[in-house]
Amino acid sequence: MTRGRWGRGARMGRRAGTRGKLGRGRWSEVGLESPETCPQNGAAGEVLRKRPRGRMDLRLRAGALGVRRGARWAVGMVLGMGLLVACDESPPPRRPQKVRSTPYAQRDVVLRGVGGLDSLRIRYIEVRPREDVGSAVLIVPGHTSRIEGYDALTEVLRARHRVWVLDLPGSGYSDHPDVGYDLRFFEDVIVEFLDELHPEPIFLVGGSQGGNLALRLGARFPERFPRLAVWAPGSAWEPMPVAAKALQLIGGRMTFWPVVWGQSRFWYGKEWSGRDAALAATFDYYEEIMSPGFRRMYFGLASDQLGKSLFPVAPSIDSPVWLGWGDQDHGGNMGEGVEMLAATIPNCELRIFPGARHALAAEVPVELGEAIDQFLRRGIPAR
Repeated sequence: MTRGRWGRGARMGRRAGTRGKLGRGRWSEVGLESPETCPQNGAAGEVLRKRPRGRMDLRLRAGALGVRRGARWAVGMVLGMGLLVACDESPPPRRPQKVRSTPYAQRDVVLRGVGGLDSLRIRYIEVRPREDVGSAVLIVPGHTSRIEGYDALTEVLRARHRVWVLDLPGSGYSDHPDVGYDLRFFEDVIVEFLDELHPEPIFLVGGSQGGNLALRLGARFPERFPRLAVWAPGSAWEPMPVAAKALQLIGGRMTFWPVVWGQSRFWYGKEWSGRDAALAATFDYYEEIMSPGFRRMYFGLASDQLGKSLFPVAPSIDSPVWLGWGDQDHGGNMGEGVEMLAATIPNCELRIFPGARHALAAEVPVELGEAIDQFLRRGIPAR
């Protein structure tokens, strides 16, 4: 090993970005006194012979430079995080600003006391049917979804049904309270929402998280929700408590984008022509409504769904269920989970969509809507 002037200390200096300049600058730059006045071998202030810089000198200089650079990096990170915090202090907009907005009239309702909150504003749409046959449908959004994601499905279902769609708390353009989020909180919000606006029986429709919520609500209130149409419901797996806890632990500002990018790889089929545009639009929407409440909702609901299973709930669902699945959707063993639900829900019919993946409302909205419409019409009493 080469020692002396170009030994290990010099290599440390090169890693710190000093390279050829190491040892040429003034010693006072790194907190050492000038060699001409350094009292190392004589009295303070005595002019001494300038000695060669050896390994220890170079180490000291490289170490000091490393500390200075590290301190500057740390300060920059703190300032940057402070700016991000300041950006988060402003609440998200109440309506879409830079992303596509639904063509249907948007309304708000304020719920009181749900989830221990004094008030909670919910954005929703109510679309009248072209042919009124006396039935109503509530589309329950999936994880992080917003009203606009179901416009195409709404257009199909409104042919015969009054259609309601809402933004759940922490998502879309409803309020984003910075509170704990779980499935039961969302169930309570949906019940309160319907108590306020539509207390009569209503059909529930939803995919992914929306399907999970619809099945749980159907098990709790079979008379209120006489038919359930769901696809690829969340929690169609055995409980995964370790994964759920890990997601809670890592959830936060810095991990949101890496985690959501990984999750988004499972949303749409690779062969679907609208995949890239749909991903870009979703990420633009996330940026517009980003807030502490949105991130807390994202990780809270993802964790709660991972930690729970629909399998114990399925046998207690008395309402007829239509269950859809895209045969390319295998995230979380979704195919096996859907088969298990179809076998254990007492009154269930399964429909498979070849070539589709998880987001059926985006990939095949017309086929999905027509299949759901046929199922729901069988539950409409004769007039």
